[in-house]
Amino acid sequence: MKLHELREKRTAAVEAMRTLVDTASAAGRDLTAEESTQFETLKTEERSLSFQLQRAEHVADLEKRTAGPVSNDTSEHLEQRVSVIRVLRAQMEGRQVDGAEREYTQETERRTGRKAEGAFVPFAALERRANTTTTAPELVGTDHRADLYIGPLREALLARSLGVRTLTGLVGNVSIPKYGSGLETGWVTEGQAVPEGQMGFDGVTLTPKHVGGKTEMSRQLIQQSSPGIEQLVREDLAFLIAKQIDRAIITGSGAAGEPLGVLNTPGIQTAAMPDTWAEVLALLEKLDDVNITNARWLTTAAIRTVLGSTEKVAGSGSGFLYDNGTLANLALAASKNVPAGKLILGDWSQVMLGVWSEVDILVNPYAEPAYSRGGVQVRAMATVDTAVRHPEGFVVASGA
Repeated sequence: MKLHELREKRTAAVEAMRTLVDTASAAGRDLTAEESTQFETLKTEERSLSFQLQRAEHVADLEKRTAGPVSNDTSEHLEQRVSVIRVLRAQMEGRQVDGAEREYTQETERRTGRKAEGAFVPFAALERRANTTTTAPELVGTDHRADLYIGPLREALLARSLGVRTLTGLVGNVSIPKYGSGLETGWVTEGQAVPEGQMGFDGVTLTPKHVGGKTEMSRQLIQQSSPGIEQLVREDLAFLIAKQIDRAIITGSGAAGEPLGVLNTPGIQTAAMPDTWAEVLALLEKLDDVNITNARWLTTAAIRTVLGSTEKVAGSGSGFLYDNGTLANLALAASKNVPAGKLILGDWSQVMLGVWSEVDILVNPYAEPAYSRGGVQVRAMATVDTAVRHPEGFVVASGA
């Protein structure tokens, strides 16, 4: 029996079982003896078909690998071929992922030693950009107007784009040695002993912390084979994970399984919110004193507005503190994830993002209330942690 025939028969068996359960539930009763017998027969058939399908898929995969030319794809190219939609559709149909999705999941399981509950997809698969509804207005057929999809207004996710260092492929806890204190030196006269000191070292640690979320998607949405639908699904899943990681990098509490963010890291420098050009330069001076030169600003939209309407020297026509996207010639970005009244100046490459697990996607077609609406529930999880290498590389200004 061919693969598609096995899949169709298994899907039919699952649908038949679902019809029996739904009919009994609608009537407010349990399955009758006859219905129970039918259900058990269908369950046995579904299991048999699942085993046959698994074997057939394995053989087909081996034949494809044996007959096909040797691939020169790098891991980066493999990540680019992974489709979130194909992962979701495979789980909805109760079958294993195949092709690039299966290859990537197996490679990630081999590299990390962790078994995927559903299927692994790379962060890159969620962050890729596809056609928008402007460039591709006819995403699917006329029965489903996906071109009119209206997504939520979402905050900008900027922290990772500011230059955070990402460490991937982690397995155990990570401890990175850090220079603490050094030798003492000084001028001496002839015969006088040189200053004596003891070198000291510190360390920065990363431990696995789990982030995840659930979303509901309609069955039809996932089954549509369209680049536009792929984009919509990616955006929903990406936002679930990226929002939490972005917030954790900035203001993670370090408690209740949450990473420790920049604002709560002991040792960061603090200052008052600048009102004048001299006070802005004083913030820059704090970083110059600790040899930080690669700095960028991150704040709220409200503070950016205030800075953009404040003259460097009041009444002088000298220009505004924030102008043309920069403050003191350093790029300034605004994010809703920054707490009100905070202006952050720092070298964001001092932040490390450790990644133990790629995004693990699991589909549950029977979860309520999604099941009653004909939809499916999709859960996405990742395992990461954040740490700041040199806290003094950040200055946080607070004020109205």
